[in-house]
Amino acid sequence: MKRIVFCNFYKKNLEGMDKIPYPGKLGKKIYKQISKKAWLKWIDYQTIIINEKQLNMFDPQDQKKIVKFMNIFLFKK
Repeated sequence: MKRIVFCNFYKKNLEGMDKIPYPGKLGKKIYKQISKKAWLKWIDYQTIIINEKQLNMFDPQDQKKIVKFMNIFLFKK
């Protein structure tokens, strides 16, 4: 049986993810409030951001930037 969540991104009930997609409190929040569809949309957008802004995911500062973009994208904050 599919897990249904009220997706904060799409503002409606949609299929949730099978597992927590990101570590820590943020990952738990995403798991509870973001649908699989919205998460896949974020993954595509994340790739665009990394390429356009030439972010290095091994750089802790760039990792913080992508988390900030993720919060804005998924939660509009």
